[in-house]
Amino acid sequence: MKSYKVVEFGQPLQKVEEANPAPQGTEVLVRITAAGVCHSDVHLWEGYFDMGGGNKYSTEKTMAPPRTMGHEIVGEVVAVGPESKGAKVGDNAVVYPWIGCGKCWYCTSGSEHLCPTPRALGVNKDGGYADHVLVPHAKYLYPYGNLPVELACLYACSGITAFGAVKKAVGHDAGKPILVIGAGGVGLMGVRFAKSVLGHEPIVADIDENKRKLALENGACAALDPRDKEARKQIMELTGGTGVGAAIDFVGAEASSQFGVRALGRGGRLIVVGLFGGTFSMPLPMFAFTGCQIMGSVTGSPAEMKEMMDLVTGGKVTPVPIIKRKLDEADATLQELRKGLIMGRAVLVP
Repeated sequence: MKSYKVVEFGQPLQKVEEANPAPQGTEVLVRITAAGVCHSDVHLWEGYFDMGGGNKYSTEKTMAPPRTMGHEIVGEVVAVGPESKGAKVGDNAVVYPWIGCGKCWYCTSGSEHLCPTPRALGVNKDGGYADHVLVPHAKYLYPYGNLPVELACLYACSGITAFGAVKKAVGHDAGKPILVIGAGGVGLMGVRFAKSVLGHEPIVADIDENKRKLALENGACAALDPRDKEARKQIMELTGGTGVGAAIDFVGAEASSQFGVRALGRGGRLIVVGLFGGTFSMPLPMFAFTGCQIMGSVTGSPAEMKEMMDLVTGGKVTPVPIIKRKLDEADATLQELRKGLIMGRAVLVP
């Protein structure tokens, strides 16, 4: 088994070769056919998330290096444990990585992705920057139909993250386009799902001209630069003068969230997804004056995963641009993503 691990935060990933793990109990061994490189991997590799004001949230205990990152995984079942049910050797599936303890209220109520003691693949447990991965149970395997493996793997994180966020805009779009802030890999997924779930092509805001162009090519009804003094005016014009009913911030920076709030109409909802970092402040009376809501969104539940996969395998969601790289290019690809040089989504193929 070959993998590329974080051995020391902020340092190049190290290649490790070891024996394939043998599945025990309900476990399933999956031979990886593709794994996405997600932007959250950059923060995990750095060893912290920026909390603003010079404060950092360390991922040392969460990651407990050495750790194989990669939580967007697709592959073929090659071995099953003696107590495994629901999977057989030869099955092809996307792996749901947001695995919880299986015992707490969140896990038993269907919100396993919110478990406070998670076993998430690629974060708390070894993941997809490898040629094999051990999955705790077959229930975390989802068929992907005729989708190419390079596309299928992306739905395990950027797909379910975008889908879960767009679902939170249902009933809050006021029958008008929503605003998608950030046209990176996850943001482009959000553009796709906004059309299929809400029935309207969204407005996109991004500071990168090339990403704005890419967003228009991938289904946005308009794309603007949030730094432009006329940006808010443009949004008002596009929404009949009322502002958007919902804005999804796939960046998660102070400037992006501030822009999202300014774009909202009365009673609008800002959904924060991105992990860029920093702080956000707003005068408390404005919540009452405008009736606005601010909420976070983290990945999606197993039930939402099934709902999303039914959509994509049914051909109701068009694919996003993909850049294929060899597994041996894992570190180089991660660094390109960190520098903002990846357009669309990067996928590692063993």
